Amino acid sequence: MKTKELTIIGLGGVGGYFGFKLAQKYASSDALNISFVARAQTYEIVKEKGLTLLSAEHENPVAFPHQIYSNLAQLPETDVFVICVKEYDLENICQQLKSRIKEDTVILPLMNGVDIYERIRKIISNGIVLPSCVYVASHIKEKGIVEHKGNPGKIVMGKDPENPQYDALEIAALLKEAGIDLDYKEDSFPDIWTKYFFIASFGLVTARYNKSIGQVVEEPALHNRAALIMKEIEAIAKKKEVAISEDIIEKTFQKAASFPYQTPTSLQLDVQSGKANTELELFAGAIIDYGKILGIPVTETQQIYNEIKAGLL
Repeated sequence: MKTKELTIIGLGGVGGYFGFKLAQKYASSDALNISFVARAQTYEIVKEKGLTLLSAEHENPVAFPHQIYSNLAQLPETDVFVICVKEYDLENICQQLKSRIKEDTVILPLMNGVDIYERIRKIISNGIVLPSCVYVASHIKEKGIVEHKGNPGKIVMGKDPENPQYDALEIAALLKEAGIDLDYKEDSFPDIWTKYFFIASFGLVTARYNKSIGQVVEEPALHNRAALIMKEIEAIAKKKEVAISEDIIEKTFQKAASFPYQTPTSLQLDVQSGKANTELELFAGAIIDYGKILGIPVTETQQIYNEIKAGLL
């Protein structure tokens, strides 16, 4: 039997956490090779010392992949690509992968955002793309070292709308076998949008005011801005016929209230520290673009986007 090749692209908080589990589980497997693609210093460190995951879930904190590459061009023929890059790297990665995708190649994007599937499909028209969303509290502690806190990470994975006949049961089983909490559904878009209600609205308001998630829940002016952004997202989701719950806005505030009061968002940290690349386009840009395409006014999102762009922080 031919050995399957699975490659994790990007070893940040998400790729590092799930990539570690896969690399450690299948280290001595003949059935599956787990390879990593990482950049510069991360590549050097992981090649030499392995990938470190600091997590209560693993006694042995180091895992070595079958192979690590610094460049997509070096990859062998690959059966499954797991894309874990930041949103602003997605198009570039897809352009590089395009020529390597066969009809039965599987792409599993573990990324934030509601338009990831569509953006991949704009560049890669063949292969299987499994729309997914991910929940994990992990971050890069230093190059080659990922720290995980809180609940075990979770993936919600759905079928490819363009290839509904393709059943990803085998991939689901490989991930579960590695101790990954995975929910495989017919349609994962309701989950993807439900998560987006929270990350987009709270990301934008916390980034604009440099206030914590708890403050946005409690302070009336901030609460109101977050609610207005959610109403715009809700109008888009309904127009796109995504099956979201009727009380999604109320539920999103309840979810936010369950976080420790002082929790910041990653967009807030990136924007406030003056980082050149942030996920602002992922959160506001997607809402603004959908608003234009679908003819839905998104004035609140446009306004807060303009304020952040103008440095009104």
